[in-house]
Amino acid sequence: MIENGYLKWLSSTKSRWWCDSAVVGEVEAAIENGATGVTTNPLLICRSLYGNPEYWKPFLEGVDVLSGDERAEEIIKRVTIPIAELLLDIYGKSEKEQGFVCAQVNPSFAGDRDSMLKMAKRLHGWAPNIAIKLPATAAGLDVIEECAALGLTTVGTVSFTAAQAVAVALRQHRGALSAERSGITPAAAFSVIMVGRLDDYLRDLAMDQQAPVEAGDILWAGTAAIKNAYKAISQAGLKSKLMPAGMRGAYHATELAGADMNMSIASGIQSELQKERYPYEINIGNEIPADVLARLKTMPEFIRSYEPDGMTLGDFISFGATQKTLSQFVEAGWQRIKEYYYG
Repeated sequence: MIENGYLKWLSSTKSRWWCDSAVVGEVEAAIENGATGVTTNPLLICRSLYGNPEYWKPFLEGVDVLSGDERAEEIIKRVTIPIAELLLDIYGKSEKEQGFVCAQVNPSFAGDRDSMLKMAKRLHGWAPNIAIKLPATAAGLDVIEECAALGLTTVGTVSFTAAQAVAVALRQHRGALSAERSGITPAAAFSVIMVGRLDDYLRDLAMDQQAPVEAGDILWAGTAAIKNAYKAISQAGLKSKLMPAGMRGAYHATELAGADMNMSIASGIQSELQKERYPYEINIGNEIPADVLARLKTMPEFIRSYEPDGMTLGDFISFGATQKTLSQFVEAGWQRIKEYYYG
């Protein structure tokens, strides 16, 4: 294990970080460097399975008798539970505030409340430290609130905008209040903005529409959106922890350093943070450069992403980045897991 000084320092601030991987070796190394949780999704599970078939083979005995979605869910369960076990000590010592591994509902259910709720309850039963990932769609938000009311830990995902992140936090808050009224202890709650995927989406739009932005401006878009969401959630007194995910470079982590967030950091970004020797500086209070923000605001889709009231509930599932990501999770993740054979 290579010691990562930056990540160990980051863990000494208000920031926490989770390993964005389903590869057990990467998770173990991350925990040694201060990681307090693990984020997974169908793509990451798929990459771990196909990249480490011999490792996972003993865990998958008997799965070949299943088919379809049932088979995919069982395979994901067999991968997730061993990772959950690695985090149980952190889960206990943090009094159930950290030490989670994410388990995501079938991405093809993004508009199906009943199917998502039933699956969420199954995922919760896998281990005490499961964080249930649900999409920031109108249907997903309803299920997030219902799960929070049952005392289940939720992560709002497939989320790219300040409006989605704030909506998730509000629903988690409402669910927590319902839990308290029922005598249930509210669970930890997390709200994602996939900062790098927002950048990718806006970059494509800027090129296609010949927007008056500079190449480097787009690198600030996701950071700007999550900083604005962070202010809105803090001002509203909501307890959900924002989770920047889908980072495309170390700059996403360093610009948010010191925030009371749970950062999802992939192994490549972890290595970059170590090798480049970034200064140990708290940057969450730094403003986005005014000229960059002004140019980004010439793009209507950036404004929709940046403003906490920039989108309505009905806009969430039709947002370009949402549709692109859901399709990728289904086709390159869930479907390939269904087709995975380990013999």
